[in-house]
Amino acid sequence: MPALDLPALLAKSAIVSTRDPISQTIVAVIIGSVFVMLALEKAHRVLIIFSAVALLWLVTYLTPYKLISFEASQDALDLNVLLLLASMMALVAVLKTTGVFSYAVARLLRLAGGRPTVVMALLTWATGLLSSVADNVTTVIFTTPMALEVAALTRIRPAALLLPMVMAANVGGTATLIGDPPNILIGSGAGLSFLDFVVNLTAPVLVMLVVLEWYSTRYYRADYSAGLQRIDRDQIDTPPLTNRPLLRSGLAISAIVFLGFFTHTLTGMPAAVPAAVGAVALLIVQDVLYLKHQNPTHEERRHGILQIIEREIEWPTLSFFALLFIAVAAAVQTGLIDTISNGLAGLIETGRTRFGLTNDGTLLFAALLILWASGVLSALIDNIPYVAVTIPIVASLTARLTGDTEILWWALSLGACLGGNGSPVGASANVTVIGLAEKAGERVTFGQFVRYGARVTAITLAISSVFIAAHIYAGQELTHTVAFVLLAVVAISRSWLVWRRR
Repeated sequence: MPALDLPALLAKSAIVSTRDPISQTIVAVIIGSVFVMLALEKAHRVLIIFSAVALLWLVTYLTPYKLISFEASQDALDLNVLLLLASMMALVAVLKTTGVFSYAVARLLRLAGGRPTVVMALLTWATGLLSSVADNVTTVIFTTPMALEVAALTRIRPAALLLPMVMAANVGGTATLIGDPPNILIGSGAGLSFLDFVVNLTAPVLVMLVVLEWYSTRYYRADYSAGLQRIDRDQIDTPPLTNRPLLRSGLAISAIVFLGFFTHTLTGMPAAVPAAVGAVALLIVQDVLYLKHQNPTHEERRHGILQIIEREIEWPTLSFFALLFIAVAAAVQTGLIDTISNGLAGLIETGRTRFGLTNDGTLLFAALLILWASGVLSALIDNIPYVAVTIPIVASLTARLTGDTEILWWALSLGACLGGNGSPVGASANVTVIGLAEKAGERVTFGQFVRYGARVTAITLAISSVFIAAHIYAGQELTHTVAFVLLAVVAISRSWLVWRRR
């Protein structure tokens, strides 16, 4: 009897997604319905996306339209993202037991003189700058507990601090190759280095952070006014650090984890690997220190680790991410994202012929179309698969157009990264912050996020449009020189105002 070729049998039984217009329409309707239900907030977000994925599977197995198989759904799960999130949540949870976040909040309030708007500015800039050198999801995992503590102390509505903070994370992450996952894909596909991203995107990102701070101060003026206008520095108690040995170990391990993030191009390690190793190491250190100073029973030790794993890791958020990956993979598998991206290429060609554009005009038209289309689509779907599908299209455009066609890659990067601010599910950092806030008993609604985030997205895309146009017509060097001069003038003016107030 011949031996069974199990891999061949499995390959034969595998379901291949259908890529016809009806399949794409079904996926578009299901994903669109998810966003409608999220906006209406009639059910928990995990139940909504779980129902959508279940419906995708039912259609796949019970009708002729194969949207996404169970096997393809498994492949869609991004273990790097899920494990990175879980590991960083565990690491932060251990650090929280040392009282470091309450201590940092008190120091931040003292530095800001207790003024809510200054606190918001410091938190926004710290988050934005840290996100440029570390993953934005990792950054908000660290800064969200601080923002919640500040909100409680100043009696400000948490959304007035959390939303500017997460917007700053997404804006700051745009500046570097490692700051936002789409940039990693773009850098690889276009052959762009870490330095290329820094040189070309630092200036617009810094301008956006300045404008974000200014806009947030005005948008949330009523919230800041309703809170405590000023807290006397002498009345701000700095809570003690409760476990200094654990804190020292935690900070050292965190530094090694971030070093792993920065050197991933040398080591080849995905971000989840140093994060997971660091989380395990810190949990072991916590357990060893506990044994050193206590004489716990077996039950006490077992519940010590469960306190972190069961209660501090935000499992609903991780579940939402996993199910969202499957829903977006259905859009990729059925060719829906291909159809959208190809339509973008067709529009560029139509614009060139219909308006009789010059070479620079065509390049600007193409860049702005990529920028705004990417911004809108990235607010609605995960920007990682969108960027992965769009890269070949942009590559073909750079070969057909003349001039400094590298600007098309920066348009794609800016649009995909900044568009994530448009909705709660537009970026991984958004979902993470909302989940952590919900776990702390503070709810940020879909409507609150969109009303603020859509305006921030429009403002940052408008700033990007100006930079793109200036880059094409005035050159990259002159554009960035002018931007840095303006930033220097703003910095000097603000320093002078602060000095006058003293």
